[in-house]
Amino acid sequence: MIELLTALCLAVAIEGLAYAAFPDAMRRTMAKIALMPSVTLRGMGLIAAVIAIGGLWLLRSALITP
Repeated sequence: MIELLTALCLAVAIEGLAYAAFPDAMRRTMAKIALMPSVTLRGMGLIAAVIAIGGLWLLRSALITP
């Protein structure tokens, strides 16, 4: 559970840094995302989740059995 909370805090910190560093670009990006169809957003979210889980799996398996 600690790892999940750590990951969530890290994600919020990274997103916060992006908004702090590039507020206008983030505003434009969010406006474009708001206009996308739901099916496109759902697909992008699924792809991102699969890539993230695959990356975690690779990292954890490499760290557990070097």
